[in-house]
Amino acid sequence: MSKLVIVESPAKAKTIKKYLGSDFDVVASMGHIRDLPAAKLSVDVKNDFAPKYAIIKGKEKLVKDLKDKVNNSEKVYLATDPDREGEAISWHLATVLGLDLNEANRVKFNEINEKSVKNGISNPEVVDMGLVDAQQARRILDRLVGYRLSPFISQKIRRGLSAGRVQSVAVRLIVDRENEIAQFNPEEYWSIDAKLLSGRKAFSAALTEDENGKVKIENKEQADLYLSRVEDATFTADSVKKGTRKKQPAPPFITSSMQQEASRKLNFQAQKTMKIAQELYEGVDLAGYGTTGLITYMRTDSLRISEEARADANKFIASEYGEKYLPEKPRYFKTRAGAQDGHEAIRPTNVAITPAIAKSSLTNDQYKLYNLIWCRYVASLMAACIQDTVKAEIKAEKAGVDGYCIFSASGYSVKFDGFTALYEDTSDNAEGESTLPEIKAGDALKAKEVIGNQHFTQPPSHYTEASLIKMLEETGVGRPSTYASIVSTIIKREYVKRDGKLLKATELGMATTALLKDKFQKIVNTKFTASMETKLDEIDEGKCNYIEMLHEYYDDLENSLARAKTDMQGQKIQLQEDITDVKCDKCGRNMVVKVGRFGKFLACPGYPECKTTKPLVEETKATCPECGGQVIGKKSKRGYQFYGCSNYPKCNFMTWDKPTGENCPQCGKSLFKGKGGLISCPDSACGYTTKAARKNAKKTQED
Repeated sequence: MSKLVIVESPAKAKTIKKYLGSDFDVVASMGHIRDLPAAKLSVDVKNDFAPKYAIIKGKEKLVKDLKDKVNNSEKVYLATDPDREGEAISWHLATVLGLDLNEANRVKFNEINEKSVKNGISNPEVVDMGLVDAQQARRILDRLVGYRLSPFISQKIRRGLSAGRVQSVAVRLIVDRENEIAQFNPEEYWSIDAKLLSGRKAFSAALTEDENGKVKIENKEQADLYLSRVEDATFTADSVKKGTRKKQPAPPFITSSMQQEASRKLNFQAQKTMKIAQELYEGVDLAGYGTTGLITYMRTDSLRISEEARADANKFIASEYGEKYLPEKPRYFKTRAGAQDGHEAIRPTNVAITPAIAKSSLTNDQYKLYNLIWCRYVASLMAACIQDTVKAEIKAEKAGVDGYCIFSASGYSVKFDGFTALYEDTSDNAEGESTLPEIKAGDALKAKEVIGNQHFTQPPSHYTEASLIKMLEETGVGRPSTYASIVSTIIKREYVKRDGKLLKATELGMATTALLKDKFQKIVNTKFTASMETKLDEIDEGKCNYIEMLHEYYDDLENSLARAKTDMQGQKIQLQEDITDVKCDKCGRNMVVKVGRFGKFLACPGYPECKTTKPLVEETKATCPECGGQVIGKKSKRGYQFYGCSNYPKCNFMTWDKPTGENCPQCGKSLFKGKGGLISCPDSACGYTTKAARKNAKKTQED
């Protein structure tokens, strides 16, 4: 009889099997095998919130096969991911498969390599019920909020809406930012900038002071006065201060910083980043190595690095870059207060597997993310970058004018590149700094140009995915494992929409948030939600009873819900975005968007007097290549977008490709854009194809 190891995914199973050999059978549970059924609350509120779990539909055969394997194995190991969700999956598996929860059969791998896997198998633990209770508490909390609150907001705003305990707070953050931007009043200010020459070398300097101290210019009249004061003035270097500064590297990634940097540098959405990171953690088939896990566990809030990994990286740095690229003392990064610190920072499992070595075995996206993780980690252990700095103050004096003006210029040059030889975060560069020519105090300078520039204070930026995740982390809302799902959920539910990289609240998001702020203040309160996360951590550590916590939360929710129902009896919030330009065929009213069992449709607002309805379609500028009718967007039964002819069923034209709004230069028919950005003419007799032009990504301020 062999030993059985149960993991979540086939990829992870394949990697672990390689290290354990023929004495072990490694199988995948394909994630959770049971959950709270979605058709009902599935929580017995009157019986201390007892959850009513059931085998997930479609996994009955898988569970039967797992039971057969357990019965034919001498030992069973539960090797799911090393976090709350993974612990809960192990607990569900143990419960369903009849395993003894007091037996040490739980194994954890922070990284999937031979040493870590064999060490984990040799040191099994019992299932951690603190972690399980914390996961159950979160799951039950979210179910209670969703099933008690969602029907209310659906009734008051729009059918089919749902509320989430953490997602609602994220939407509130975006809505509050939207309101800040709308209410922002820009203030005018001016700068006086000079282009100066030292010999033949030009540099820029800005007016900062006059004889009375710091200068603040609020309008054109004040700017013109300063311009007249420095017109034909003599510019002299009054003081030149030189120094040296050290620029330290950023720490290795934790979940949130990896998601933020992947968004900024790779334009990856958080969900995509986590999917690729999971693949790198579970293992890829690497040329010369076989199936190998490339990174440590990617759901972490810790900056800790094992001493063994640190020693390997130091050896690599010394070999590849030289001893001078190692810091004088080992660099340790402090994990923020309140972090769970359950795992190491995200790092390569084997620093010797460089991105260049791995590249041929990885997809393009896998390579990009692995390169980012690898470079950030190695750079974090390298010596600081040493910069020579210079700050010059230039005095402008004009004959016949009392007083003077001081212009300032600063710059730096790299004395020793240190970690920047490998990795540099360009957002860390100081603003307004440039390379300055050699200047000494007393040098006469020539003013090539002095101009006044009008500016206006800017409102706070819209959140991007990266800056929203940063804010969620700073406010303590959510945990590393939830950031990606929070963002994807609020977009899917149409409370928020993407505009390039920006996240903007929809009218639906604003209306829902306003209702929740008015009637359910705690639901959208960041401090309250953060305190709930802290309580979940305390449950995890055995310091708090999760049943008592659920009673406290649920009783308050029920009281708020009862008051809201009384206060809003007979009221309904009408959204402007639901009103369309489509006229009702029978009564001529503007039809409105409704949501039914099968999705959105158009309905007459005169119901019940007028019961006219129409399907909701997305109009395009394309014409059908077969009959000349209009091409419209539709949804398949499974919710996938496709395009077809408006004359259906007389015309059966359909395509998964998206209309471009442009016509074929050869035959004049509408062009469509398919996979890989390939634009083509649907007429096979024409055969025209071209590649979509790449647009330069707009740079957006990251909050």
